Amino acid sequence: MIDSTAPTARPASSPGPEPVLRVEHVRVALGGRTILDDVSFDIGAGEFTGLIGSNGAGKTTLLRVILGLLRPSTGRAFMPGAPGSRLRRVTGYVPQKLLLDPDVPIRARDLVALGIDGNRFGIRLPSRERRARVDEMLGAVGAESFADARVGTLSGGEQQRVLIAHALISRPRLLLLDEPLANLDPASAHEIVLLLDQLATEQGVAVLLSAHEMNVLLPVMDRIVYVAGGKAASGTTDEVVKPDVLSALYGYHVDVLNVHGRVIVVAGPGHDAGAVIPMDPSQEVR
Repeated sequence: MIDSTAPTARPASSPGPEPVLRVEHVRVALGGRTILDDVSFDIGAGEFTGLIGSNGAGKTTLLRVILGLLRPSTGRAFMPGAPGSRLRRVTGYVPQKLLLDPDVPIRARDLVALGIDGNRFGIRLPSRERRARVDEMLGAVGAESFADARVGTLSGGEQQRVLIAHALISRPRLLLLDEPLANLDPASAHEIVLLLDQLATEQGVAVLLSAHEMNVLLPVMDRIVYVAGGKAASGTTDEVVKPDVLSALYGYHVDVLNVHGRVIVVAGPGHDAGAVIPMDPSQEVR
């Protein structure tokens, strides 16, 4: 079920800014199974894009292609007008899970600092400048109050803020987040979404956030990439989340219902009529 308690979605907008990311005819086949088939979309600077699909739809696979960790069977993900390796250098990434023992002696500010030059060679920033940069980013995500706490002792929402700061401190143009709301309570999820929307607006970062529910994303999404059956449809929410588009993706008729401000996608007549479209977490493609 795709269930949103948000009352409204962002209205349709004019053509977006110059693309930071272009995904062009990407196809991925693993173990004889086609995971993604001819997926194409653009994301512009400062846009908030939701990558929406049920568990098993291939969202993580697509993020791996964008990160350069998985080579597609055909197609490509790139930054228009830039060298092929440029996209990876300007991309920040927030993984789905962070497993740190509470006794691991790494503070929030230490983890954020690793994002400056933790994977680089050469001369590091002077310590004073590094600390100023870390403090600035901790402040940007509202993490000052727990900056010196061990990351393993933080709540899920607090850890997400630290991971976002870690990903943003290198000043990327594109930020990818893999199911960052999956294990958060509704209040924390709402706070993280508003934070990301603010960062996208103020810093001009293109945000691509994967989720299996639209939920609190509806009011902030500029665009949506909806993945189902290996295919993807992209555009504004009004352009994509409608019966004809989603029926084409799923390969059978579905209905889109709006009930008291909630959007629900269900199987239509001829396919277990009235059933909520299944989303089995055990089928997630990694």
